[in-house]
Order: sequence, then structure tokens, then C-alpha cells
Amino acid sequence: MVLGSSRRRQGGARIAAWAAAAVLMAGAAVTGCGDDNGSGSSMTSPSPSVQRTDRPADPAAAKHEVTENWERFFDPKVSLDDKEALLENGSEMREVLNSFSHDERGNQVTANVSAVKFTSATEADVRYTLALNGNPALRDAAGVSVEQDGTWKVSVRTLCALVQLSSGDANPVPGC
Repeated sequence: MVLGSSRRRQGGARIAAWAAAAVLMAGAAVTGCGDDNGSGSSMTSPSPSVQRTDRPADPAAAKHEVTENWERFFDPKVSLDDKEALLENGSEMREVLNSFSHDERGNQVTANVSAVKFTSATEADVRYTLALNGNPALRDAAGVSVEQDGTWKVSVRTLCALVQLSSGDANPVPGC
């Protein structure tokens, strides 16, 4: 079972807590330049070049890619090979991905991303709703997307949390 209806509230809280604990914040350092020659001239100092580390270079494009890739990953029509390319460490996670995708309900699950918030240049918190046969089954779930090899992917932590939630027992999922 991928999404047990009796565990929705409890599982949603677990996923939200897990995602919050997994997020690391990065800050940007800003430095300035000044004129110390005392000449009193009104010469303009060059603006410092600040590279933000709390978001990607093109946040709009990255947000679009996160949303598109996240929704494709949970699309039952997308091949297992394509899903592997959209999952962090996909080739290493093939067994877990196989289990998730071949589960009776795994082929009925879709995702709709509602928010993407970058926590670093290579990581983002994702808010989404999972639907089972078009009906919302897990609303406002929290997950993580990571940039790996130039592609924004569903994090292993997110998939493992969902698989663990669906398994319903306290035993760790093999591969997670």
C-alpha cells in the first residue's frame, strides 16, 4: 500500500517534521568597499560582487524545473528509467524506486507542486499534494528537491519517507 488513508494525518506530520529537520540554511556574506585615501573626492567605489548562496543563479528557471521534474517523477505514465533520472542517486536507488513504482497504488499516484522555496543553491523545500486516482490523498506534504549533475531531482529522503509511510511499520525500508 502506498498511501494508507488511516495514516494520512500521522504520516503527513512525520513527513513535515522530517523535511524541516533535513533543511540546512545558508547565508550570504556581504562586504563593501570604501575610499580611504582621505582626498575628499566623490569618486564612486565599485559595487561588490555578491554571490548569493541561498538560491540558484536563476531562481525562476530552477523553480520551473523543480516543479516540472517533481510532477513528472510522480506521473504513472513516465517510464522507470526516466523516473530514475529524476531521483537523487537514481541508479543507486533502483530497488526502492522499483518497489514504489510497482506497488498497486504507486501507479495511481500523481503530485501537484504548490510551492518551492530554495534553502540553498542546490536544495529546495517543496510543498505538494499527492493524489490517488485524481483524489487528494496527502495534502500539503513537505519534501525536498536537490540539484544533482545539473538537474533538479526528488531527494532520496523524500522518496524514502513516502515509502516508509506507506509500509506502515517501524522497520527501515531496504535501500533507504
